[in-house]
Amino acid sequence: MSADLDRWVAPFNIDGEKLYRLASQFSETYKDLALNSTEQFLPTPVTRLPTGKETGNFLAIDLGGTNLRVGFVELLGSSQDGAVAKISDMSSGAALSLDGHGWETPVRRSHERSWPIGEHLKMDRAEDLFAWLGDCVAEVVAARVKEELSLGLHVSKEIAMGITFSFPMIQKSLAEATLMPMGKGFAITTNLNLGTMLLAGYERHTERVPVNGQRNISVALPRVKIAAITNDTVATLASLAYSVRSEPLSRVAMGLIVGTGCNATIPMKLEALHPSKRISRSPSKKSRPSEDEVIINTEWTINGAAGPLRDLDLVTEWDMMLDKATDAPGFQPFEYMVAGRYLGELVRLVFVDWLTRGRGVIGASLPTLLGRRNALTTTFLATVVAPAEDAGQLAVVFNSNPESAGHGNWRWTTEFSGAIQRIARAVERRSAAMIASAVVGLLISTGELSLHNDEKHISFAAEKDFPLNMHTELVVAYTGGLITQYPCLKTDIQRNINLLLECIPTHSAGSTVVLREASDGGIIGAGVLAATACHDV
Repeated sequence: MSADLDRWVAPFNIDGEKLYRLASQFSETYKDLALNSTEQFLPTPVTRLPTGKETGNFLAIDLGGTNLRVGFVELLGSSQDGAVAKISDMSSGAALSLDGHGWETPVRRSHERSWPIGEHLKMDRAEDLFAWLGDCVAEVVAARVKEELSLGLHVSKEIAMGITFSFPMIQKSLAEATLMPMGKGFAITTNLNLGTMLLAGYERHTERVPVNGQRNISVALPRVKIAAITNDTVATLASLAYSVRSEPLSRVAMGLIVGTGCNATIPMKLEALHPSKRISRSPSKKSRPSEDEVIINTEWTINGAAGPLRDLDLVTEWDMMLDKATDAPGFQPFEYMVAGRYLGELVRLVFVDWLTRGRGVIGASLPTLLGRRNALTTTFLATVVAPAEDAGQLAVVFNSNPESAGHGNWRWTTEFSGAIQRIARAVERRSAAMIASAVVGLLISTGELSLHNDEKHISFAAEKDFPLNMHTELVVAYTGGLITQYPCLKTDIQRNINLLLECIPTHSAGSTVVLREASDGGIIGAGVLAATACHDV
C-alpha cells in the first residue's frame, strides 16, 4: 500500500526549501496587499492594545462560523506586578479565566450561554439571522436582570456591549461596522450595518411584553449600547495582551485564528497602508495624535493572497475540486486548504480518489461517510481518525457505524483505515506548514523579523527594537477549535515556525516566535475592547 499511496500524499508535502520560499513570498504579498488592496489588510479602529488596567462589566458577544456565545465579562484589572488572585480565591457564581500556569487572568465571566448556528440560519435572510441573535442576547441579559432583581440590586438602564464578529467587515469607528460578504457557509452577501441589524433584533425585548415561544422573557430589559465591534483575531490579540503583562524582551505581536476559518491580525505602520486605509478618527479625551500604528485585520485567506500558493504548486487537483464545490469558488483559497470547515472534505476527496482510481473500488459501494459531500467532518477526523493508535481497531470502529459502514460486500480493512489516517496526517501537516509560513511571512512584512536572501540560503533575523545577542520572544496569541483540538496541529505549526527561525545568522540568533493560547479570546476580547473604548471617551 505504501508505494501506491505515495502518489496521493506526495503533493501535500512541503519540504524545508518550499517552506522558506512560501514565507518569503507571503511577506512580499502581504506588503503589497497592505499598500494596494481594498479587500484585505483592512484597518480596524484599534490603535493600541489594552494596558491591563481596564476595569468594568460588559456584555460580550462572540459570533463565529459555527457557534454564538453571549455572556458578561467583568474586567478586574491587574496589580502592579501583573498578578491577580489564586484559583482558591474564586467566588461562586462566576468563572475566572486561567492562563497556562494555573493563575487567574484578570477576567470574571458570568451568565454565559452558547448556541450552535443552524444551517437554516446561515441560508436565511439577514433579518432572520439577526432576529435570532437578538433573542439569544436577550436571554442572557434577562438572566442577569432577574438575578439582580432577586438580590435587590440596581438594574442599569443601559449596558455597554462589545461584539466579536468572525467575518470580513469595514470600519470607520470602533462602534460601527459594515459587513462584507460573510463566507463560511453563510449566504448573506449584501453589505449591512452590523450594529443596526443587531440592535433591531434585540430592542423589541426592551419593552415589558412577554415573548411567546421557547424564549419566555417577561421583564423589561435595559437598552444596550455598542461600544466596540471587532473581528475574532483582533479580539484574540486584545484578550491575551490584556492578560499578559508585556516584558522588555517579550510581547504579544499578533493574533491568529485557526478554527472553522483562518485569519490573522497584527499592528502595522500607517505609512505601510494605502491612503484610503488611514482612517481619520474623531478626537476623544484620551486620543493620541502621535499614533502611527493601527491594528490590521488581514483577511489573509481571500484570493488576493493566493499567488504564492499557485507559484509554488501547492494547489492540488483535490483542492481545485473542493474549491469549485464551495459556496464561493475562488473566494478564500488559503482557507479552503487549511481551515476546519474544509479539511474533512479534502481528506474525503483524496481518499475516495485513491480507493476508486488506486484500488479499483466501485463508488456505489462506498459508505455514506465517503459518498456524500461534507459527510466526513474535520471533527470526526480529530476525534476518531487522528487519535487512533491501531488501524485494525479503527477499521472495526468504521464497520460498526452505519454512517461509515460500506454497502454490499465492501468493508473497511486495516489497509483502508490506515490509508485514511495517512492522508489525514498529510493534509494536517500541510495545513500546519502553510499556517507557519503565513505567520512568519506576516511578521517579516511588518518588520518584526527581517529576511535576508542570497543565492545559497534564506535566513531570518530579529530586528525590531531589540539589541543583538539578546533573547527575544514574539508571542502569537491564538485561538480556534481546530488549533486547540486537532491532534498535533498546534505542535506542527510551532515546529515549522522553529524550522524557519533556525536559519537566523549566528550574530543575531536567539529570537523566538511562540504560540500561546488566548482561551475564549473572542468573548473576552469583546469585553476588553468595549472597556478600552469606554475608557477613551
